[in-house]
Amino acid sequence: MKVLKKIAVGLLVILIGMQFYRPEKNIQEGEHTVAFLKETNPPPQVKAILQETCYDCHSNNTVYPWYNNIAPVSYWLADHVEHGKGHLNFSDWDAYNLKKKDHKLEELVEMITEREMPLKEYTWTHAEARLSEQQRKEVADWARKTRALYQLGRQPE
Repeated sequence: MKVLKKIAVGLLVILIGMQFYRPEKNIQEGEHTVAFLKETNPPPQVKAILQETCYDCHSNNTVYPWYNNIAPVSYWLADHVEHGKGHLNFSDWDAYNLKKKDHKLEELVEMITEREMPLKEYTWTHAEARLSEQQRKEVADWARKTRALYQLGRQPE
């Protein structure tokens, strides 16, 4: 019993200590997705879906929930955001070459249509990110059209 108490106290000390050392937040003020929006020109409903569903993990500005201030949740969320931005970062769209942009849109279509995105963990606490079949279709159709324009060498209008 003494060993369990020592382990419990040790874990408690670590948990309290973690509250003082938080990961850096992913916050960038301003129009961080303007290049993406200008170049791909999504219709208003798709633009709203991307903003509500994708930008928290796939841009340089995350809107954090209140529970992000509690470790170890803050570490878990920081890891999700870093991982998401590693796959696709709408804020860095202008740094991607044409081939990469096409590939990222191809992956977007795949992830949306196969219901892999948005992550279930995200939709548990973000009801607005639960996409209907119609919303999934709208995003996929826009991304396919944009890909076709990229493949033709034209910018979406």
